[in-house]
Amino acid sequence: MPGAAAPGAGPELTEDLVPDLDQQLEFGIFPTPAADRIPELLGLVQVAEVEGLDLVSVQDHPYQDGFLDTWTLLSVLGARTTTIRLAPNVASLPLRPPVLLAKAAASLDLLTDGRVELGLGAGAFWDGIVAAGGPRRSPGEAVDALAEAVELIRAFWAGGTLRFRGEHYRAQGLHAGPAPAHDIPIWLGAYKPRMLRLTGRVADAWVPSMGYADPPDLPALAEVVDEAALAAGRPPGSVRRIYNINGRFGTGGGFLRGTPAQWAEQLAELTLTVGMSSYVLGTDDADVVRRFAAEVAPATRELVEAERARRATTSQEAPTGAATTSQEVPTEAATTSQEAPAPGRADATRGSGGHTVEPTPDDGHRLSPAMPWDEPSRPVAPDGSPGPYPEQAQHLKDIHDGLRGELAQVRDVLDQVRRGHLTVGAARSVVNTMTMRQNNWTLGAYCESYCRIVTGHHTLEDRSVFPHLRRVEPGLGAVLDRLEEEHVVIHDVLEQFDRALVRLVAEDGSGHAGAEVLEGVQRSLDLLTDTLLSHLAYEERELVGPLSRHGLS
Repeated sequence: MPGAAAPGAGPELTEDLVPDLDQQLEFGIFPTPAADRIPELLGLVQVAEVEGLDLVSVQDHPYQDGFLDTWTLLSVLGARTTTIRLAPNVASLPLRPPVLLAKAAASLDLLTDGRVELGLGAGAFWDGIVAAGGPRRSPGEAVDALAEAVELIRAFWAGGTLRFRGEHYRAQGLHAGPAPAHDIPIWLGAYKPRMLRLTGRVADAWVPSMGYADPPDLPALAEVVDEAALAAGRPPGSVRRIYNINGRFGTGGGFLRGTPAQWAEQLAELTLTVGMSSYVLGTDDADVVRRFAAEVAPATRELVEAERARRATTSQEAPTGAATTSQEVPTEAATTSQEAPAPGRADATRGSGGHTVEPTPDDGHRLSPAMPWDEPSRPVAPDGSPGPYPEQAQHLKDIHDGLRGELAQVRDVLDQVRRGHLTVGAARSVVNTMTMRQNNWTLGAYCESYCRIVTGHHTLEDRSVFPHLRRVEPGLGAVLDRLEEEHVVIHDVLEQFDRALVRLVAEDGSGHAGAEVLEGVQRSLDLLTDTLLSHLAYEERELVGPLSRHGLS
């Protein structure tokens, strides 16, 4: 497997480099668990969730007097969040007996509806471990103990009567349980050959860190993981690649030392040439977290998606004169929908490479008693011939899928808040009132972030995408006019939703008034759901063809 140059410092991407493993991109933070900055720490994690990051992970050094206990902190974070996933990065195994670690992880996973992942480390800073009562292990003993721990932890999660006899760990007739809410992924932090091979054989994720494994070092280390996975009968892609990173925004050179756009280019290159797919940023600065989530993460995803689409299109193109066959698996929407496509749509969405983009169908289900527009009066775009840019149509659908997925999370968060209010009831205790206010604030902040994303997407379309399509395909004018009009209506619906959220945040949540406010939020969210899903389906139906013909340039 050839090596790759450091991202941002090497040649242009080529497919002769280490292959992209096609893993989903994820982004998270790695805050310092400082005991003297608890309010800032809790606020930072809340910002990360509101801004849409996927993961918060915490280092585990029980012998560090200035740090909070990792599992206690993760438990508090789990109670204060609703969507972001939680993980130790990585747990100090010599000070965490595997059975207790397995029970703690399973318990927190149940309490957080399946949001826990488990990072394990063989041990470091041995003087501190010994000072805390742990064993001092040689490098070989540490790897052997870690291998036993992974086996024992997974056996515990499987339940039943547990009998395990290893050199370092034992369990004699233990009644294992509870089982976790989902299959908890196990990460291993690994740098040396034996640990890397163990990672490839048994782990769900590999988690190196900058400073211990900088970008130029990653290809050779990843090769060891890949080879061990293949030798164990596993595809290399079954091992997720998580990278603990650090950097600063600026105008300088070097890896993660420039603008957010430069960060995105460097991380995208690392994904496409080495296979790294989850980036966990070490920072305690809320503004940095916001920029990482709002600027770096979406730009990185866009760059990776575009290159993956280009490679997929290129790989599907046969030599001139050769027969071509498509083996593409239909999308879920295409296989489950019985709705017939509008005339001319099927051909219009098929590119020269044989790639087909299926618009997401509108199932007609509505939550509100009335819609703010007349759906049957919507204009229909003219029929069109196949186009050479199917990846542009797919990009629109991917963005819409993201909006639909985030909308489902907003509805889930509101449902959790409503159930929480019902559980507490009309109690007036200080603790209950504070809890409900905290939940209201979290919901309000989360929804505010979503509304900002929707508005930003519509603004980009109004200012860039739609004017381009008007120029290259004048017959789309009526459709684009209608889409812009619906943007205005959705903006009004978003403002109505925002007003309902403001009332909720101002309300203490208890009593009859709190129930009425929650009902108002639910009605506003139902109307937003109806209008947005209807609009997205209509836009895809009318624009995937033109986008596949003309692209965005």
